[in-house]
Amino acid sequence: MSLARAAGAVLRPTQRASTTLVQRRAASSHAHEEHHEEHHEEYHDSNVYEPEAPISRFQVFNTPFWRRAVIAGVGIVAFYKFAPEPTNDTALAKYISSTMTAPEVWRDASFKHLVLSAKGSEETLLMADAKPPVVHRYRFPQRLEQYSPHAQPVGISLKVDDVVVKRD
Repeated sequence: MSLARAAGAVLRPTQRASTTLVQRRAASSHAHEEHHEEHHEEYHDSNVYEPEAPISRFQVFNTPFWRRAVIAGVGIVAFYKFAPEPTNDTALAKYISSTMTAPEVWRDASFKHLVLSAKGSEETLLMADAKPPVVHRYRFPQRLEQYSPHAQPVGISLKVDDVVVKRD
């Protein structure tokens, strides 16, 4: 034990004892168990709680909303069960066919689009594959003018009459 702790215990014994007792009581569960059961019967909740929220119309199934939903479902099922056959003589089919564009118009427009797309792709390929013409550059183009038609072996005849040397 250090000298400072010993001096503290000698000078303030009462304060040290009460601190230890408080710490022991806060950490102990045995000190309060016998009183806990006696006060349990006398305990009353003093909190004030808000009333419960009213039940919405979607939480109860006997409301007019659910009644209408069931009637609509039964009506849809009955309509599909007893509806006329899907032929061209029904009123709905006649209305839809009168408001639709003729198939020939769509076929012609699709063919025109196909032709224009093919032409556009050909032009795109032409531009992508385009290369400038090959140019042969000679280091000494004046040698073409120095050509002599004489002193050539037999069988080799080179005509350079139409060759024009470009000067840059």
